[in-house]
Amino acid sequence: MERVAIIGASMTQFGQREEWIRELLAEAGIACLDDAGVSPDAVEHLYVSNMASGEFEGQTGVPNALAHDLSAVPAYTARIDQTSSSGGAGVYAAWQSVASGASEMTLLVGGEKMTHRTTAEATDVIASLTHPVEYKHGLTLPSFAGLTARHYLDKYDAPRESLGKVAVKNHRNGVDNPHAQFRKEVDLDTVLESPIVADPLRLYDFCPITDGSAALMFCPESVAREYTDEYAVVSGIGGATDTHVVHERADPTTMGGVVNSSEQAYEMADVGPEDVDVAELHDMFTILEFLQSEDLGFFEKGEGWKAVEEGVTDRDGELPINTSGGLKSKGHPLGASGVAQVYEIYEQVVGDAGPRQVEAETALACNVGGFGNCVTTTILEGRK
Repeated sequence: MERVAIIGASMTQFGQREEWIRELLAEAGIACLDDAGVSPDAVEHLYVSNMASGEFEGQTGVPNALAHDLSAVPAYTARIDQTSSSGGAGVYAAWQSVASGASEMTLLVGGEKMTHRTTAEATDVIASLTHPVEYKHGLTLPSFAGLTARHYLDKYDAPRESLGKVAVKNHRNGVDNPHAQFRKEVDLDTVLESPIVADPLRLYDFCPITDGSAALMFCPESVAREYTDEYAVVSGIGGATDTHVVHERADPTTMGGVVNSSEQAYEMADVGPEDVDVAELHDMFTILEFLQSEDLGFFEKGEGWKAVEEGVTDRDGELPINTSGGLKSKGHPLGASGVAQVYEIYEQVVGDAGPRQVEAETALACNVGGFGNCVTTTILEGRK
């Protein structure tokens, strides 16, 4: 099987946007086509990662509408919905379409429009992904995060400050991301004194509600050189699920979908956790950065918090995590987040990350749906 290359990428400004979903998707799609130097009529498959355009703004049929808006007709289109991991699932679908030989040029665009709804309304839309047994008792993703964070801190004797340092680090990284929703540093006292949302987690432990979009262009590696001398290859990718009912898991601090999807990706890429130079993790809540970094094999179980305390995951550390600012600072437009994660590691491995640049030949992105209900892990390697 020929390796699949990414030859172009784009990301819009994340934050509160006036544009609606079709406009946001078109903005990223046009920019990606331009970045890759690909004509719209060359696109054979067009995928749209989107969780809830119908629920958020009453707009359905966005993939075929986007094909029209990009002048990409008659490309095959499909919407990829895998809750908050829709972007990662879209990366998987786009990779499959090229790897299988079904398409030679596949465009993936992820996006979500959310900020026109109240926080309570947006939270309720997102909470609809939980199991009905849990949902009817009022459980939401923030409550799962709070319960898991308390369990983790107690089980591994981790200080509350370690979670706050994740937020401080990621906000610091976001300052240098021109697309990030929040480009402002915060200090540890501000994080620790912010309002409680789900004890022990406070306001600054959570990502914001966000509008935005991102896009990636996929093709066979043999075709990539026709367009550019610098590209990335998808050397490994894997997807997995975990129990839908969170309380059925043997250990709530272990995300089985992260473990299983990363094992698939490592095996395919023929690398291990020790070979990853930079990673983008799904820090919808600060506790998730600890859980994922451990379940991906970067650190021993219960040791992720120590890595943050010791500066290992800083941008100038041994393993930089969330150089983009993560969901915490960059923002989290549900369908776009997994695509934007891969955008960041693409920029890193081709050397286009600007002030965020680190030394990176191999990079990993982990996109999580729900509270680990579904996960996609992607590994990229640069070609120059």
